[in-house]
Amino acid sequence: MSLRITSRHNPRLKQAAQLRDSRHRRATGRLLVDGARETLRALTAGVTPIEAFVDEASIGERTAVALAELERRGVTVFPVASDAFAKLAYGDRADGVVLVAEHPVRGLADLTLPPAPLIAVIEAVEKPGNLGAILRTADGAGVDAVIVADPRVDLFNPNAIRSSVGAVFRKEIAIATAAEARQWLQDRRLTLFATRPEATITYSDADFTQGCAIVLGSEADGLSPEWDAIATGVSLPMLGVADSLNVSAAAAVLLYEARRQRGTR
Repeated sequence: MSLRITSRHNPRLKQAAQLRDSRHRRATGRLLVDGARETLRALTAGVTPIEAFVDEASIGERTAVALAELERRGVTVFPVASDAFAKLAYGDRADGVVLVAEHPVRGLADLTLPPAPLIAVIEAVEKPGNLGAILRTADGAGVDAVIVADPRVDLFNPNAIRSSVGAVFRKEIAIATAAEARQWLQDRRLTLFATRPEATITYSDADFTQGCAIVLGSEADGLSPEWDAIATGVSLPMLGVADSLNVSAAAAVLLYEARRQRGTR
């Protein structure tokens, strides 16, 4: 390990902490990965590490595994006093390691699809927790690709990384405009499904076994109207006073229904 950092005002620590801000992430092309599990998944996905910081008082089993992998790759690791480390750690789930890495660039051209793929499209979701939760669900349900269209939140927001438990680093995730996503999906002749309260097809009656994309919109505005002409509407029964589900809950219902129909791998 490198020299120990004891002060919250250490220049290297302050520079890393600035990566909590999306403007600084865009300006530097770097991101902050908070957590041992998330760090390992970022490394496994091919994210390029720059340096790491470890809380010298919080080295548990999982953190030790992450540190061993960082050191195996020759990444500079700075031991940090707990009080100073709190400047970096995001929220109350700190488990002892924070990684600074290069910001991956992912586009539609980077996606490789199998026959009859299952794709999730997330349009204009504005809350990082919802974005991360959907990415975690998509990973668990074996979705072949995720397109984040017209994002209103940085894909690598620390909260999105945390709530996705590192699934955000999957190579099968691309960022695009909604127009680019629609054209790309249509070029591949995929069937598109979108949730609509007035739809006559219940989600469990839709055929998700074909090559298809499930399109999800923001909670505030729903999907942009351009999807109406090209996506088949499906409904989620709402039997109480609420008229809709949280977008991440809707994603879980739809994506796992698609997985149920397709069978486990």
